[in-house]
Amino acid sequence: MAITDDLKKTLTDPTPLYFAAGTADLALQQAKKVPGLIEQLRAEAPARIEAVLDTDPKVVQEKAKVAQEAVTARVVEVFGAIDPKKLGETAQDLALRGVGVAAEYAVRAKETYDKVAEHGEQAVRAWRGEVADEIVDIAGAVEPEPAAARPAAQDAPAEASAEASSEASAEAEDKPAAKKPAARRNGTRKAAAEAADES
Repeated sequence: MAITDDLKKTLTDPTPLYFAAGTADLALQQAKKVPGLIEQLRAEAPARIEAVLDTDPKVVQEKAKVAQEAVTARVVEVFGAIDPKKLGETAQDLALRGVGVAAEYAVRAKETYDKVAEHGEQAVRAWRGEVADEIVDIAGAVEPEPAAARPAAQDAPAEASAEASSEASAEAEDKPAAKKPAARRNGTRKAAAEAADES
């Protein structure tokens, strides 16, 4: 039964739907920022292009050569410091660190998932609230006037019929229940099946 319970929980849990709604809402919020970013890029692009065009290629080559020499020196230093005996310990230590980092990322991912799902739930409530407000407005326009605004003469027939039905139910309780004849099956299903076979 545990599998059945797990399936029921999985199929009735609204969190993934809230996550999707939250993701869509956040994407919409970010999409609203795009026109401003495009305008910013349009304003900054000429200056950046001009800076690239004014750059001397020899300066760039020198900076690249210095960076390459620094990286090469660091690699030689690291490989020179490797002790084969400690290599196994270092590999094990790195593996444990990797597991720890993976667990930390899993926790962060779950927290982020929960935050986005919560945002989605709030977005869905807001969407439903807007729809509910529209429905209330429509209902207010369509509904007749409330009972308090109606004249008392219109309410009198309803009250009289309510009293009559309560008296009738009181009389029915005083009388013993009459036996109903047992319902007979006339084979309507069988007749319908035979008619379908003949067609």
